[in-house]
Amino acid sequence: MRAFSNLKASIANYKTLDSKDKKTFWKEGFINNLMYILIIVAAIYTYTQNHKFLSVSSIVNIISLSAANIPIALGIAGCIVLTGTDLSAGRVVGLTACISASLLQSMDYATKMFPNLQPLPIPVVILIVVVVGGIVGFVNGWFVAQFKLHPFIVTLATQLITYGVLLLYIMINGNNGQPLSGLDNSFKNFVTGSLVKFFGVPIPNYVWYAVVMIAFMWNKTTFGKNMFAVGSNPEAANVSGVSVFWTTIAVHTLAGCMYGITGFIESARIGSNQANTGLNYECDAIAACVIGGVSFVGGTGKISGIVLGVFILRIIFVALQFLSINQSMQYIIKGLIILVACSIDMRKYLVRK
Repeated sequence: MRAFSNLKASIANYKTLDSKDKKTFWKEGFINNLMYILIIVAAIYTYTQNHKFLSVSSIVNIISLSAANIPIALGIAGCIVLTGTDLSAGRVVGLTACISASLLQSMDYATKMFPNLQPLPIPVVILIVVVVGGIVGFVNGWFVAQFKLHPFIVTLATQLITYGVLLLYIMINGNNGQPLSGLDNSFKNFVTGSLVKFFGVPIPNYVWYAVVMIAFMWNKTTFGKNMFAVGSNPEAANVSGVSVFWTTIAVHTLAGCMYGITGFIESARIGSNQANTGLNYECDAIAACVIGGVSFVGGTGKISGIVLGVFILRIIFVALQFLSINQSMQYIIKGLIILVACSIDMRKYLVRK
């Protein structure tokens, strides 16, 4: 309803413009929405080359892959709103994925990391990975808030530390870095099982978990308002009675908890976890956030935009696979997407300024 009202207002405003201003209106609209236009064109082209791209199974696959990446995107978006970023996200996902796998391996699995340990209750494992992710996030937030260090430097350091901890962890009990697989059926059913089908195609349970997290983050709270206030203008927020120090820590801690949930889901989704699990996940999440309108200038972003950004990015990646684009070329395209999205975002900021 709000979107419809905004559209009506835009149309009414457009009618009042002269011919020169109308040209500027269309030019600015084209540039600001260039990423979306290119994606629509790419999707249409992919469909013409391979009609299976828009099949039911393909659509469910895109939804499922997007749902798996939504928690990490929701977490990292808060860091971007504070004019920062988080390079440690992917490694936290990898660490928590391996922790989840090691604690939920089947008892009859030959190379079980903890041979005498029964698979822990799933809520306990979720709590453990959320705490582990939250600790890393708290450390990130504390160093940023306490020492006024740039998040890029802090999270680069914790990325390396987390990766080192991950490498040490998968060596425990003579595991010697072997992939952690042989997961208990209860764990796999909880995450990748399905209770609902879409035209005969099963929808994984973790899609509904992502929906719950979106609803949770969508809820407008004082914390959310404080986060945007700090991201927009820390000095003004401080004068208004907002604790910049604790808001910064809370945002990074919440982000870490989201990474932990992502790791838990990825552990069962992948089925075989190793040191490279989670590698470069933060790049995809950052790209999705920027495409979805979360600005690096701070104080700007919407949950709906983040979700849309995740879906758009996943559509692109799936399209590249349907077009049989070389894996190396996919990295180049991914980098260009981030570069173009950030450039458009900065241009919008400069125009407003």
